[in-house]
Amino acid sequence: MTTRVMFISPAISTALRAARFGEGAGDQDELDAVGLRQAEAVRETFPRAAALYVSPSRRCLRTAEVLGLDAEPLPGLAPCAMGRWQGRTLDEVAAAEPQAVAAWLSDPASSPHGGESLLALHTRVGHWLDTLTVEGPEGADRADGADRKAPDDSRGRVIAVAEPDLIRAAVVHSLGAAPQAFWRIDVRPLTVTELSGRDGRWNLLSGRPLHSVAP
Repeated sequence: MTTRVMFISPAISTALRAARFGEGAGDQDELDAVGLRQAEAVRETFPRAAALYVSPSRRCLRTAEVLGLDAEPLPGLAPCAMGRWQGRTLDEVAAAEPQAVAAWLSDPASSPHGGESLLALHTRVGHWLDTLTVEGPEGADRADGADRKAPDDSRGRVIAVAEPDLIRAAVVHSLGAAPQAFWRIDVRPLTVTELSGRDGRWNLLSGRPLHSVAP
């Protein structure tokens, strides 16, 4: 069976707007007024899905809540652990540790912040994708949680509200690209990136605004 993964990036938040490294699970990053308004405008406009997941960061959990998605937080979809850089902006870190930032940007295996390397992130996300199996039995609920019979098109579909770095890593993996391609992918707030495939081979549809997704 073909697996379809619909990644939804979080709405704009205070940390995203400031280019601040998120603090991961339990952080206090909040959606700003623009992000809330945009998410509310597309609430419950999703196709049926067999499984709903969310990155365990505050902005993703809040985005899923505002969108009306009763999604399960997955530790495996946590953002890249940024060690001592968490909560700081890229400009702040670059001014204090220019050589460390240069190493981080040029070598995917490096982790000068003491957290997770980008190579480790790619491996984690790739493993999750390639081992993802969702049957979506007849009668599965709608993505909005309504108790309605689901047609066959829900089988194998996953919706995941995920951190931009997770989505970028998923795109790199789906294309079989080098890890350095991570830096050349832009994931905008509240957009959809879709992967479909089987047996570890993926096709990519990226960058759709969320309001274009038909229920």
